[in-house]
Amino acid sequence: MRPSLALIIASLLSILLTTLHLADDVARGMELAARATFIAVPVLAVWLYGTLVLTERRSGYVIMLLGSLLGLVIPFVHMKGAGVDTLARSSGGFLFIWTLMALALTALFSTALSIRGLWEHRHGPTHA
Repeated sequence: MRPSLALIIASLLSILLTTLHLADDVARGMELAARATFIAVPVLAVWLYGTLVLTERRSGYVIMLLGSLLGLVIPFVHMKGAGVDTLARSSGGFLFIWTLMALALTALFSTALSIRGLWEHRHGPTHA
């Protein structure tokens, strides 16, 4: 699989997992719906645009890198919270924790692939 295709897939999965997580935060009362809509949605839209429209361009790699780094912050912020153990044992807790772990995985993978894409873009494509 081409690294750029893997990056697109991983980035799209990160976006999906971020929206699922954000919806769960709103449903649990941990996040305000208005803030989630007016702040997160435009950020996610730019990330989606960078993923689908600016593929294999420097600007696309930068947008996907920033989005992936943002996606990495979410699980770490939640896992440091005092109530995460109680939340994990609550109704829907398994899905909440699984989404955070899956988001961390796809965001970290996207980060690595974005950095690789920027590196190769800077130095020209390698032929292996």
